[in-house]
Amino acid sequence: MKQMANDMLDSLSVEDKSVTYISAAPENLLKYVQRAWHMRRFVITLAKREIKVRHANTYFGLLWVLLQPLPSIIVFTFFFDRIIQVDTGDVPYSIFALIGLIGWNYFTYLSVSLGNVLYESSDLIKKIYFPRILLLLSRVLSGALEFSISLVLLISAMLIFGTYPDSSFFYFPFFIVLNILFGLSIGVWLCILTYKRKDLMHVIPIIINFSIWLTPVFFPTTVLPSHLADVMYINPMTLICEGYRFALVGGPAPDLTHFGSVPVMVVLLLLGLNQFRKIDSRIAEHL
Repeated sequence: MKQMANDMLDSLSVEDKSVTYISAAPENLLKYVQRAWHMRRFVITLAKREIKVRHANTYFGLLWVLLQPLPSIIVFTFFFDRIIQVDTGDVPYSIFALIGLIGWNYFTYLSVSLGNVLYESSDLIKKIYFPRILLLLSRVLSGALEFSISLVLLISAMLIFGTYPDSSFFYFPFFIVLNILFGLSIGVWLCILTYKRKDLMHVIPIIINFSIWLTPVFFPTTVLPSHLADVMYINPMTLICEGYRFALVGGPAPDLTHFGSVPVMVVLLLLGLNQFRKIDSRIAEHL
């Protein structure tokens, strides 16, 4: 823990180490974010800590990120491609499914990880003060590393199958941002709910895992009647999965009406961050 404190100080720039006056007056969201921004380098320290803990005592380490999607891809390729023979156009089904799974795994990591982050970091929270939102941001960063490693698997598969992106690839970063925003907007609320209700930590993964069937990860929306396909876009992950396919393999471009969930996502995130700000100083008391 002493080493963590030293790492925290080392992660701050000179101007970050200036005296901070703490007032009893309520702090608004903007000032809270600004205070967190001054300690932004500590996010990297926390992310490194999370990666080391997550892959400690494993033989393959980060290679598990490449290996984990393979069983799901094999099973669903056999089921959806060989048995049901789902039409994915000119895109090989394994590539189609892998694109959806990579986006889904990042969302799942963020939502579940953020729901557990306070209890998993309770030793740190009780001994060192820092804006707790940095813990959430560190999970975004560690998840981004695993997302990037998964892209290596995807790129390798695309090269093997001779599938290449076209000019729509430039939209890819936009859908990554949406992926992060949605994971954060759900994760921050799960974090708020679980810090007093620990039982929810066991319920959340069940709900998240079930909701994959409400998302076109392993099947295209075109297999559904049009009215049901439109309903699925209420789930922002539908837009994100289809957006990834549009950007990477030239799938159908999402209709503008399908972006209606984006403002809702942003509002949900802002409300969640504001509520998290209010409980920040009381978190240690409930752990």
